[in-house]
Amino acid sequence: MALKILRFSTLALLAVLAAAALWLKTPGPAAFDAGAALEAGGAYKARILRDAYGVPHIYAARDADVAFGLAYAHAEDDWETIEEVVLFSRGDLARRDGKDAAVTDYLIRAMGSAEAIAEKYETDLSARTRAVAEGYAAGINFYCAEDRARCARDALPVTAQDVVAGFASRQPFFYGLEEQLKTIFEGDVKIENRADAAREAFLNIPNGFEIGSNAMAVAPIRSADGHTRLMVNSHQPYTGPVAWYEARVKSQEGWDMIGGIFPGAPVILHGAGPDLGWAFTVNKPDLVDIYTLEVDKPKKPSQYRFDGGWRDFDVRKIRFRVHLWGPFSLPVTRRALYSVHGPVFQTDNGVFAVSYAGQGDIRALEQYYRMNRAESYADWRAAMEMLALPSLNAVYADGDGVIAYYYNAAIPIRAEGPDWSRAQDGSDPALVWQGTRTLNDVPQVVMPRSGYVVNANHTPFQSSGAEDNPDPANFPAAYGVDTRTTNRGLRIQSLYGADTSITGDEFVSYKLDHIYAQESRVMELVKALAQTSAEDLQEEAAVLAAWDGAVTKDNRSAALAILTAQKARGYLLNDEGAETPDYEAALREVSSELEALFGRVDPEWGEAVRLKRGEMSLPLNGGPDTLRAVYPQDDGGGAMKSVGGDTYILYADWSGARDVEIRTIHQFGAATLDKTSAHYADQAPVFAAEEWKSPPMDLPSLIAEATRDYTVGGE
Repeated sequence: MALKILRFSTLALLAVLAAAALWLKTPGPAAFDAGAALEAGGAYKARILRDAYGVPHIYAARDADVAFGLAYAHAEDDWETIEEVVLFSRGDLARRDGKDAAVTDYLIRAMGSAEAIAEKYETDLSARTRAVAEGYAAGINFYCAEDRARCARDALPVTAQDVVAGFASRQPFFYGLEEQLKTIFEGDVKIENRADAAREAFLNIPNGFEIGSNAMAVAPIRSADGHTRLMVNSHQPYTGPVAWYEARVKSQEGWDMIGGIFPGAPVILHGAGPDLGWAFTVNKPDLVDIYTLEVDKPKKPSQYRFDGGWRDFDVRKIRFRVHLWGPFSLPVTRRALYSVHGPVFQTDNGVFAVSYAGQGDIRALEQYYRMNRAESYADWRAAMEMLALPSLNAVYADGDGVIAYYYNAAIPIRAEGPDWSRAQDGSDPALVWQGTRTLNDVPQVVMPRSGYVVNANHTPFQSSGAEDNPDPANFPAAYGVDTRTTNRGLRIQSLYGADTSITGDEFVSYKLDHIYAQESRVMELVKALAQTSAEDLQEEAAVLAAWDGAVTKDNRSAALAILTAQKARGYLLNDEGAETPDYEAALREVSSELEALFGRVDPEWGEAVRLKRGEMSLPLNGGPDTLRAVYPQDDGGGAMKSVGGDTYILYADWSGARDVEIRTIHQFGAATLDKTSAHYADQAPVFAAEEWKSPPMDLPSLIAEATRDYTVGGE
């Protein structure tokens, strides 16, 4: 009898284990029909010419064909990153990466982008925009179908909806949605840290890294030669989902642009063409509000108090899988609640709803495409009026001599009076957002009398000459306009704002400025420490006292000064996230580290901080929050590695309508992942030397220097 019971128990246990294994076994990906993908690709045809630096120039009859070719070329250089973008845009990273990506997947799915795209794809995107998205998806699938070993099966097939989702999922993290989510879970360190991890997963940037940028434009009245000039100078991480990739697109339908794109983007995000160009910089308008909700049941609420009564939550089921080991993953199901305000989060501190700009808006690609196709300032501004990009400063210039600056922000219409930096009463209907203000309502400068517009992530109220700047009195507190200052903002005004007749060489040299203003946070700290009375810091004080604020590769004070400032005032030099609030303690710590690494407290900046790519290691001018932006991080001993700051830069110079000279540079090269390619790091020495390349903008010149010339798609 006992033996029978044992056998039965063993069989039962085996059955349970088999059932558990079946339950945990990760389902296979959706079938990818390579033959169908190749056949679909036959409906498109694009010519890809790679210039002397391997940069792809896509020529085709239709815009959709150009998008097809762009996807193929970018996949050749950076498929793994595009694949990652596709997975996190679907909320499917945890299936591959495990529990560390679970919060990211939950947030993606809770934000409801997939549902919004399914509902609005046909109505909110024009037929031409859908054709571009579909052409791009077809290009990726065609690339993978040619050789299935190139691509992970989980990401295939890529759809046009995936392309649209890539825009919808990332936008809120540029203006800081994750910071507000952290306040909801204040006190829960695990979740707070994962909110940071979510930002890092979305943008693949080190925690605390500045997504900044510089943008400058001068009109003919400010130029020594009557030209119009534009500088596109975004500060991004060197690698990952928001690292710049350069491309040229040209169709017979009139699309003609060169500029930077992120992995997964079928259009130029900022750059220039024969007629016009624009640059974006990150701004931080207040576009997120939190509401405290009173609920019927604390553990599993179904209703919340609103407008004097009880209202049912919109309840959805969020399902995703979290990788465990081998072929196994844990299926996860979570209730997702939504109120009239937006998504709802249950915490130990209560139940909170979140309203954020861009929620449910899938039109970012539509706006970008219209900007790409603009032929005049009026066309470009009409695209900007969509406000489908909820944040980002924009600086514009064109061959007709028009320049403009916009503090682009989808500012919610909020009630005047409440302190919107605090959680509001979720039961009060008067506190619910009442739509979005128009582009006319944001700070802006168009055709200023001073002849210049600038932005370096600083306040919009210092974006031009004193007589042209927006008046802060016209923008109430409820608008949430940020008023921060940066060293770059100070220097940009002292250079471009002080010179009333700017030559082409000066326009470029000012952008490469590597000096901290005397009134900057860094110099304030350095001046204080240079006068320290601490006996053990006199050598360091002398090094700091000798510093004039310049960050050149041969400077022997910059490393001690800047690294101490970051230790004392935070990575972004603004006292947020500072490790050591005591200036002298920070100086001692940095001095000790430099002594241990370099045998002295005053190594040259170019010895302490390097541009590293493969076997290449080069010194750089510039530092954190200088116009020549360089952000270093510890590389495990020895010289620090520059991980971001100045990356892809484009300079456009119009001497008249459709008469433009374009120069560009990238910190590495076109071959993002291929270490064996000649273009993996061929631009790095040019970048480090602060020099430029001139892309061939006409077909004969391009053919003359092309390193590859091939056609993809149909015959």
